[in-house]
Amino acid sequence: MNELPVILGSGAIVLLASVFAVRFSIRLGLPSLLIYLGIGVLLGEAGLGIEFDNPDLTQSLGLAALVMILAEGGLTTRWESVRGALGPGIALSTMAIVVTILVTGAALHWLLDLDWQLAFLWGAVLASTDAAAVFSMLRGSGINRRLSGTLELESGLNDAPAYIAVVLLASGADVQWTLPLVVLYQLGAGAGIGLALGWLGAQALRRIALPATGLYPLATVAVCVVAYSAGQLGQASGLLATYLAGLVLGNARLPHRGDTLSFAEGLGWLSQIGLFVLLGLFASPERLVDGIVPGLVAGAVVLLFARPVSVLVSMLPFRLPWREQLFLSWAGLRGAVPIVLATIPLAEGLPGAQGLLDAVFVIVISFTLLQGALLGPVSRLLGLARTGQPEELDVDAAPLDELGAVLLQVAIRADSRLHGVYLRELRLPTGAGVSLVVRDGASFTPGAGTRLKSGDRLLVVTTSEARSRAERRIRAVDRAGPLAAWKGESGD
Repeated sequence: MNELPVILGSGAIVLLASVFAVRFSIRLGLPSLLIYLGIGVLLGEAGLGIEFDNPDLTQSLGLAALVMILAEGGLTTRWESVRGALGPGIALSTMAIVVTILVTGAALHWLLDLDWQLAFLWGAVLASTDAAAVFSMLRGSGINRRLSGTLELESGLNDAPAYIAVVLLASGADVQWTLPLVVLYQLGAGAGIGLALGWLGAQALRRIALPATGLYPLATVAVCVVAYSAGQLGQASGLLATYLAGLVLGNARLPHRGDTLSFAEGLGWLSQIGLFVLLGLFASPERLVDGIVPGLVAGAVVLLFARPVSVLVSMLPFRLPWREQLFLSWAGLRGAVPIVLATIPLAEGLPGAQGLLDAVFVIVISFTLLQGALLGPVSRLLGLARTGQPEELDVDAAPLDELGAVLLQVAIRADSRLHGVYLRELRLPTGAGVSLVVRDGASFTPGAGTRLKSGDRLLVVTTSEARSRAERRIRAVDRAGPLAAWKGESGD
């Protein structure tokens, strides 16, 4: 009984330290996952001496955290932001996975003298990208919506095929002609289960009057977890079912939707923090020394060869400009997912699995630092970041569920083309209007002749139906001024 206060207090301190580390990591331009891993290592056998070396428990807890992270990713993904990138995103999360496994496996079979099964297993473990790592680095980069949407869809969808490939290779199953059909069934059935349960969950939550507001977020996340369980029990992809169920629910008109998304975001952060600290505890600094050379070799193969080839092959039908393909190649950061996947063959007792896990730790730490530090310069070198406008217009949304409306908060930067625009020139769509302007600490109700200035904060009330068009118009004027439409700027 006396241990309980110590355990709870220690856990709370670690959580608080991790939360404050988020701000620290943003200032340094580093993914917060590296700090969480560092906290876990400091708590482990090389630091405070906490011993944790159970691969089965690590795998189970890691997968549980991934389910929560994917649920949060689906719930907070806006369909209109990724709809234009649906084709490239699906191609990168399927075809690119296959190409990465084949290219990486062949290269490591030759370079590291691995047997074919273990070499392809390395490729499967390293084939998945990490959403948390990618988007913590994309903040403020000015990358267009199609590229960011492609990366977002890829990181949300590619965990499922990578997981299937790792399980098949770790089990040593014979390659038969029916294997592609099995994989197609797992992905297709997983997608169907996720979409169906997401739709059914949205219909139920709309019609059932729960006694407390806080129950809606719990019920929504529970639907995503049920989708995972149903997928796994149906011999399908539970990870894919989880993400798609969250995507459907997150874009449905749910009661108290704003509270649900806030809860999901907090749950996602908690899962990421817990997962990375757990993986840091599981890591052994002494063993990582042996993984440095193979890790650096494998990471270089993926970054410089396998990833570019997989992007080139999967993007052939979409004819993306070569600059965007180069950026997609560089932005494929690895994070917690490869580490969790590497625990699967370790739990199976596969020979060479420990070396794979140690190498993956080295890859995640070293190449996330390298790619993350150079992501901004690479985007500017390729001409993909908007010069002089490193940050997108700050538009925050507060849903007003009972009124069927949304309150947009718009902050006008010093370099925004909104500066000097008369309110009548903003020409917001029907159903949207600027209700308040906050300037120099004072607020007033604007009129058609009000001229906007840098530093202003606008409160825009819009119906749910007009929200997307209002946001696009505001962003278009922010980028190109009141004649944005004539200049071909749509605000996407």
